[in-house]
Amino acid sequence: MDIGSKIRSIRKRKKITIAQMCEGTGLSKGFISNVENNNTSPSISTLQTIANYLKVPLPYLLLEKDEQMTVIRKEDREFTVSKDPDLKVEHLASRGGLSLRLVEFPPGYSTGEKKAHAGEECHLVLKGKILAEQGEDSFILEEGDTFSWCASVPHFVKNIGDETAAVLIAIYTEN
Repeated sequence: MDIGSKIRSIRKRKKITIAQMCEGTGLSKGFISNVENNNTSPSISTLQTIANYLKVPLPYLLLEKDEQMTVIRKEDREFTVSKDPDLKVEHLASRGGLSLRLVEFPPGYSTGEKKAHAGEECHLVLKGKILAEQGEDSFILEEGDTFSWCASVPHFVKNIGDETAAVLIAIYTEN
């Protein structure tokens, strides 16, 4: 765990000197230096004092690198290559078992026969008109409508409108 580097980074970003930090926390210069260089492991109480002084939540200091916020720039997003070149699936973000996708269905496109897979899904229709079916349920949905389902029950989506439909989908699968 690299708490020291995170503390140093926050301190420098906020343009706080070690002397100012010593004065604000009551900790010695040597101790703060040892913490920032990961030569000592401060107690939770001491970390709380440091977090309070730096105005960051204590849990933030304890996050591992892969647990911190992740940003994917628009130009760096991945797309799923489909056998249907008109279907566009843009992977917006993911964390653990949760992923967010933007799917564009061309007019008349359908996902084919009802299919099932592991997970839970929540959908927001951003534009267009789609038919969503699962089991005996069948709904026509338009811009602003939402729907969700357990993806392990066979389901089907079809664009029944005259324009490309865009649907934002959040998918959760256990790791």
